[in-house]
Amino acid sequence: MNIGMMLSKLTSGMGITILIFMLTVVLSMPLGLIVAFGRMADGNPFKRLIRSITKVYISIMRGTPLMLQLMVVYFGPYYIFKIQIAASYRFIAVIIGFVLNYAAYFAEIYRSGIEAIPKGQYEAAHILGYSRSQTFIKIILPQVIKIILPSITNEIITLVKDTSLAFVIAVSEMFTVAKALASSSTSMIPYLAAGIFYYIFNFLVAFLMEKAEDKMNYFR
Repeated sequence: MNIGMMLSKLTSGMGITILIFMLTVVLSMPLGLIVAFGRMADGNPFKRLIRSITKVYISIMRGTPLMLQLMVVYFGPYYIFKIQIAASYRFIAVIIGFVLNYAAYFAEIYRSGIEAIPKGQYEAAHILGYSRSQTFIKIILPQVIKIILPSITNEIITLVKDTSLAFVIAVSEMFTVAKALASSSTSMIPYLAAGIFYYIFNFLVAFLMEKAEDKMNYFR
């Protein structure tokens, strides 16, 4: 096996892996915050309905395999609505599946962080003249970020490894490329190289998240 050619193909697959990772993080984290607000909604019947819908959504996303969700997102339009699926939809389906799945996990992490803040802080901010949005952005959110960073780090590291599930709908990320190379060359070297790539990627992500946690230490 030509090592240079193998590394070139794996690097190309790694580019797809990184793209899946980045788009999932960028899209699922804000969506997760919106879902968390829906999950905590209470009061009038409409808010209770929103809360019920988000609870069901979170339950389904956390209670079923991500691989199954990717298959439903990809094959669903054809089998349910008889919509013809274009080849370009594969990557879009991967992003939709990953974003919907991880938004549910992030929503529960956000909710736990928000509910960990003492109610007295909201009351004190109200007395000081802060609006609800100002209270959340300036007082609550920085503390929530500090609380949830370790959990967010765990989910992001899991996401790096979960990108390999894109193979189920034939998106050629790094694991898919390594699998094809190993099959054609009857060698474990591509798998070993892919493992090293994943480890380095995870190491960098963990390092950056650790630095972010250090930055938040002033909230102690």
